Amino acid sequence: MRPRHERLLPLTAAVTRRAGLVHLAGASALALLGAALPGCERERHAAQPVPAGATVLALGDSLTYGTGASAGTAYPAVLAGLTGWHVVNAGVPGDASAQALARLPALLAEHRPALVIVSIGGNDFLRRLPESDTRTHVHAICKQAQAAGAQVLLVAVPRATVAAALGQMTDHTLYAEIAKDLKIPLQREGWGEVLSQADLRADAVHANAQGYARFARLLYGTAVAVGLLAP
Repeated sequence: MRPRHERLLPLTAAVTRRAGLVHLAGASALALLGAALPGCERERHAAQPVPAGATVLALGDSLTYGTGASAGTAYPAVLAGLTGWHVVNAGVPGDASAQALARLPALLAEHRPALVIVSIGGNDFLRRLPESDTRTHVHAICKQAQAAGAQVLLVAVPRATVAAALGQMTDHTLYAEIAKDLKIPLQREGWGEVLSQADLRADAVHANAQGYARFARLLYGTAVAVGLLAP
């Protein structure tokens, strides 16, 4: 009969292999979980806190301007009250992404913002402008803001579809693609959530005061989650 320590060797090797497999499975599961969770630690730490009193530029169209409500209830004004930021409302009704891109250099030079909130593209979709052009313009807007030393928070805009007209709105995929490419935070489903609820709309494509307040609170939550604001 073999000595006891020799008989234990196969068992020890089997236990070691099993432990290694369990460890590998656990590590794989954690990696998959981290990849699946929105606002993972890597993304959250990419942003720097924007202090109270800092200038924030809200670039956009009529939804930023506040069409359907008063100036004091537009989302930039509400967000300023929530954060203590000096939020400049640079929303122009009717603007498509090309016009917002053309306006941006002068706005950056004048205000020197610490953060630019980019919410543009809805008019592109309504007018059926080439999506490739919209993607190029929005990407260029974000890159210009970054080159000027500002952080960027990109806001996804819903697709213009028949389902959207019925209140079933989904973000256009170009925003997630740009956010991933430039490693910037993304506000997902904000406008979709607001504009899909009749009691938060002034008309088919604009929020009312309650809708803009809801959107500002969603932005506030995203800013905290990604590290632009201290919790």
